[in-house]
Amino acid sequence: MKLIKLKMPPEQKQTITRIIFDLLKEHGPLTIADTWERVQEVGLRGLTSKRHMKIVLRWMRERQKVRLLCNRVGPNKQFFYTTWFTKVRQEMDRTMTLLQNLDIHDLLQVGVL
Repeated sequence: MKLIKLKMPPEQKQTITRIIFDLLKEHGPLTIADTWERVQEVGLRGLTSKRHMKIVLRWMRERQKVRLLCNRVGPNKQFFYTTWFTKVRQEMDRTMTLLQNLDIHDLLQVGVL
């Protein structure tokens, strides 16, 4: 794939990447959907859509500012973004334990199923 070239001023690029990096560092590892929710909570104005955020995350991945993890849950896969400094194994184990402890009724109440 071709390298991504973000078409925005350097100041805006730095602000957006810093906020996303801080969110991932503080709350990570996060999925795309969770990251988008956190970005909306912060009220970041530079990102116009979820697709735009995905492009920025891919750009950050190319420059090794964040990394992408794949976690298999049965036949499904979950992809998480995190910083290089996050202790991923502990967070992933905690997430997996929470998912395994939920039964079908809990998932229906939360709205996952």
